Amino acid sequence: MSMSQTITDFVTLAIQAGGWMELDRLYLQNRILGMIGAESIETVAPQVVSKSSLELLDELVSEAVKNGAVEDEASAREIFEAQLMDFLTPPPSVVNALFAQHYEKDPAAATDYFYKLSKENDYIKTRAIAKNILFPAKTEYGDLEITINLSRPEKDPKQIAAERQAAKVDYPKCLLCMENEGYKGRIDHPARTNHRIIRMNLDGESWGFQYSPYAYYNEHSIILSEEHRPMVISKDTFRRLLKITEVLPHYFVGSNADLPIVGGSILSHDHYQAGRHVFPMEKADIEYYFELKEFPLMNAGIVKWPMSVIRLQSPNVEELIEAAAYILEKWRHYSDERVSIQAFSEDGTPHHTITPIARRKGPLFELDLVLRDNNVSAKHPDGIFHPHKDVQHIKKENIGLIEVMGLAVLPPRLNEELHEVERYVLGKDNKIAEYHTEWADQMKTKYTFDDQNTKEIIQKEVGQIFARVLADAGVYKRTPEGQAAFKQFIETL
Repeated sequence: MSMSQTITDFVTLAIQAGGWMELDRLYLQNRILGMIGAESIETVAPQVVSKSSLELLDELVSEAVKNGAVEDEASAREIFEAQLMDFLTPPPSVVNALFAQHYEKDPAAATDYFYKLSKENDYIKTRAIAKNILFPAKTEYGDLEITINLSRPEKDPKQIAAERQAAKVDYPKCLLCMENEGYKGRIDHPARTNHRIIRMNLDGESWGFQYSPYAYYNEHSIILSEEHRPMVISKDTFRRLLKITEVLPHYFVGSNADLPIVGGSILSHDHYQAGRHVFPMEKADIEYYFELKEFPLMNAGIVKWPMSVIRLQSPNVEELIEAAAYILEKWRHYSDERVSIQAFSEDGTPHHTITPIARRKGPLFELDLVLRDNNVSAKHPDGIFHPHKDVQHIKKENIGLIEVMGLAVLPPRLNEELHEVERYVLGKDNKIAEYHTEWADQMKTKYTFDDQNTKEIIQKEVGQIFARVLADAGVYKRTPEGQAAFKQFIETL
């Protein structure tokens, strides 16, 4: 295909995206021509475009590299790609207007529009996400979901060195700030020229709705405060989460906790995560119903889950907000030394919070409240309710919202490491990491391995370890003693 055809087709897609008109065709062709460092274009009649936007992008970038218009280096290419894809992305005002137009028909039609746009303009890195390894793991809590996250590009040594030399800039303040919309990017900050945010009003406050570039599940989205302020779990959080399920009834929405160790990776900017995915925790049943004395009409119970989860259901949003705030307040001040649960340090540092998740169930609103405690001890310096040492060879990072709901996001190192474990248990030459040998030896006593079954057995065992990771993070253990202590806390409600 000639470069003239590539440019013509790319411009056709730009016009179809809704930000330009046919009258803009010559202008756009010349803009792209200049960007890729070419001098002239042949007249080609517009046609039905058979290639995807990503295929056309690759052709344009290759041409630009060949012409010396862009350096053949990861960060420079990423910035250049986002600038090209910006042509396929209407301006924020137009995206918001189109979203609102679709929304009038149906909220799902609005998110479908925005999701498709975010994939076609390469804001959502579909090709990188496709590299992730995903498998289910049967456990007593149902099928957990395991991903080995290979989507985020590894930085090459040259880029790491360049980042070190780069002058520190604190704009945008963080990756979640609205100032990222349209930002060119730099060596130490991702390109965001093709990034768009849907504006949302949540209880008189300005919030934004966007997709996650490296999605971990279907339609993985982020809802962020316009103001750069720290994460806080409060009555307002429950109000906003439930409001979001009214605005987007086909999405779940949850928040990371607001304390280190049990919180997410970005505690500096108030935000929630949402999406169109049924997580294992949502499928888990209530195994013990109880009555809240202040809210006799509400469904309340303990969920059969390795972490400590209270589920509330009601058609009445106000009542749910009040009940959740009441439980949060009780939990923040509740201690039970017999099971190592301590609300405050001697210096008054708080240790208790909640990871909340909201969703719709027909006429009912449902709120899951996961009890969290970020205490440390001499025996567990990383956290008493954090993956313990013997499972950290698989997962040692914080257990955030996504993991809490039963989707493991495991580090990329495991991709190679598990191959070596396979070779080790099969008695082949291997470079097994030392921290996996004890686990591998245990498996060897339990199973007879052959070339056909090894991978499957190891994946199954990784799933069991993830269930253990969640149990470690659970404040009330799944033992008679732990469950009795949980019910004792429930009594105080």
